[in-house]
Amino acid sequence: MTDRLAGTFFFLLAAGYVWLSAGYTAGFGDPLGPAIFPRVIGIPMMILGLSLAIWPRHNASWSDAGGLLRQAAAIGLLLGYALLLEPLGFVPSSFAAILGLSLMMGAPPIKGLLTAAIAAPGLYLLFDRVMGLPLPLIGTWFT
Repeated sequence: MTDRLAGTFFFLLAAGYVWLSAGYTAGFGDPLGPAIFPRVIGIPMMILGLSLAIWPRHNASWSDAGGLLRQAAAIGLLLGYALLLEPLGFVPSSFAAILGLSLMMGAPPIKGLLTAAIAAPGLYLLFDRVMGLPLPLIGTWFT
């Protein structure tokens, strides 16, 4: 039953994702438009979710209270990341999110710090400088 619920959830999530992408337009640039990326992600996700709902592979068991608590903490951390991205800036908020998630997954603190210290500025350079997506290096709290 768990697989069927998860498959239905992912199908509905992906269907909403694809439906919302229909309104994405751009007056210039890529001839495929900005809706192509959500559709490239959403359509296979719809197919996989539907296949999981129709043909479940096994009957997985639900997590215990500790596992559900870690999942809720991870969701809370990601929501906090989204809310603090503009006030803190990309690098500090990404550093905190990467460190927090790595510690939640059981990484040793030194390796978590090292990963966050490399990944946060590395992702900023990749998205802002290489791909040309403008990201706030420092947030509105610091300006």
